[in-house]
Amino acid sequence: MLQPCTSAVRATHHLNHSLLRNYSSAPSAQSKLIKQSLRKLLRETAQPVAVVTSTLPDHETVQHSNSSVQEKSKFHGATLSSFTSIALDPHPLVAFSLRVPSRMALALNAHAAKPQTEISSHMVINILSAAQPHIARLFSSPDLHPFPFVDSDVQWMPSADGLPVIKGALGALSCAVVGRSLPLSDTRWLRSRMDEWEAEVEQVEGGSGLASELFIARVLRVEDISEPEGQLENEELRTLPLLYHRQKYTTVGKIPNS
Repeated sequence: MLQPCTSAVRATHHLNHSLLRNYSSAPSAQSKLIKQSLRKLLRETAQPVAVVTSTLPDHETVQHSNSSVQEKSKFHGATLSSFTSIALDPHPLVAFSLRVPSRMALALNAHAAKPQTEISSHMVINILSAAQPHIARLFSSPDLHPFPFVDSDVQWMPSADGLPVIKGALGALSCAVVGRSLPLSDTRWLRSRMDEWEAEVEQVEGGSGLASELFIARVLRVEDISEPEGQLENEELRTLPLLYHRQKYTTVGKIPNS
């Protein structure tokens, strides 16, 4: 009975490879139509907005005589619009994508490459409240704000691992990446053997233009959130999620008669 089962597995394996090759070789006109249709549909769905914060490699930080500026320059952040929870058991896992090349992607991959003797977080995912669209805009403009914790009035407090937890957020998750990121510009790594994986990644990363990479992280801790200083015109916004819908920031509302 073992031989038929093995043959069936092999047949399925070859079928999956064939399907992937067909997907990769789809006509460009059809591919463009799919992208346009998908983009149009996703604009009609509301996405939660989060900011991932982490530390930059040493060579990326600002050298400054002011120790406070020096300390803040080691932190970086990036706005996420693709954050989602993907598992609770056996380990709580979340996933998100980042455009590459980017300093945040490089920083997280640098953390993933370091050997760890004990589990500690590499990042904090700050899930923004409806009162924080300005925070989302700030961290989505790395060219305008290369060191967002130095040249801005972002209010934050350090986590147990010393990473920025943004005050007033709806919630924050301290996470550790489970491995290096996965390139989304090519699906060849899906059918690569493990000993070919690094070569596949290098080949994909060597391409030109912007692409995206997928990060998977394990949630180590749900952080306590401090209230920011200052008053809001609408205090209720702090208890509601910030959403991105139809290319604008918004939040939830009640459905009449629901």
